[in-house]
Amino acid sequence: MTTYTGKCHCGQTQWEATLEKEQQGHILCHCNTCKALSGSTSTLNQIIPKKNLKITKGEDGLKVYTYCGDSGKPVDCFYCPNCTSHVYHHQAVMGPDTIILRTALLADGLREFVPQAEIFGKDMLGWEKEVAGERKVFSVMPPS
Repeated sequence: MTTYTGKCHCGQTQWEATLEKEQQGHILCHCNTCKALSGSTSTLNQIIPKKNLKITKGEDGLKVYTYCGDSGKPVDCFYCPNCTSHVYHHQAVMGPDTIILRTALLADGLREFVPQAEIFGKDMLGWEKEVAGERKVFSVMPPS
């Protein structure tokens, strides 16, 4: 396990995330909600136990935006109230102890991690290419 530091754009919120070797990579999400929230074609994420994320600065100030996911259950997006960088999301369908961490905000994650998988491939734009290579691209979510 390796501990990575992360921070939002303005630095008001900072954290440490401890990742197993197999979690040291990006899961690209191409869903339309991620497009709308990020202003991009995908987001860079990893699924981790909630206990592996420690907010070291600004935890009390985090804001939450909640929407209904494709599962029909709530998705809570935790973000910095100043710059609106999303730190992590919690999908109720995944249970109370699992979160989705934004790996692009880890100090070393953006440059060191490679795509491990892509989800919501059905929502990829026609001009997008799969970047996970020989790895997996899933129409929606990988099988449980």
